[in-house]
Amino acid sequence: MHFIKRLYDWILGWANSAYSVPALGLLALAEASFFPIPPDVLLIAMALSRPNRAYRYALVASVGSVFGGILGYSIGWGFWGLAQDYFYQYVPGVNAQNFDYIGQLFADYGFWTIFAAGFTPLPYKLFTIAAGVFNINLIVFVFASLISRSLRFFLVATLFFHYGQQARTYIEKYFNILSYGVLALIIVVIVVCKLLG
Repeated sequence: MHFIKRLYDWILGWANSAYSVPALGLLALAEASFFPIPPDVLLIAMALSRPNRAYRYALVASVGSVFGGILGYSIGWGFWGLAQDYFYQYVPGVNAQNFDYIGQLFADYGFWTIFAAGFTPLPYKLFTIAAGVFNINLIVFVFASLISRSLRFFLVATLFFHYGQQARTYIEKYFNILSYGVLALIIVVIVVCKLLG
């Protein structure tokens, strides 16, 4: 846990750096494929210090995350046999049991599985890698990633753009609840569609 805390503090240190924007893009890319700290940490710090640039930061995080998702997909698709031991040992949430479960989610819900992982606090990297392992349609994967990650980051940006410091308190208190609420709504829509179809 000390390592994660030091990593978290190191990432926050980039917020006021001249290289904060590229650092945000690289963090979003890395988190979507192998890195444990979400880009929201840096996005929030940057948007808090410059709310008028919050949407620009959200765009950088979204693009970085989608490209990171493609990198994660590539790892799963082409290198899983070589990389799985590393991921099982060092990446939280990645294990054989979770992979089997995610494979079933992809088979049942496809697009919505990626959308839910991209928008909520679920470990997105686990789903990007699994999408490659299970050979999910790449266009569907990219489309779902683009929509869900953009919604997530632009929601954060909107709150900071309009509410500044107040948004930080709101996000720290309610963001996970809100995102799981959206996930519950998605599940209800899927169930209703299946019942009607």
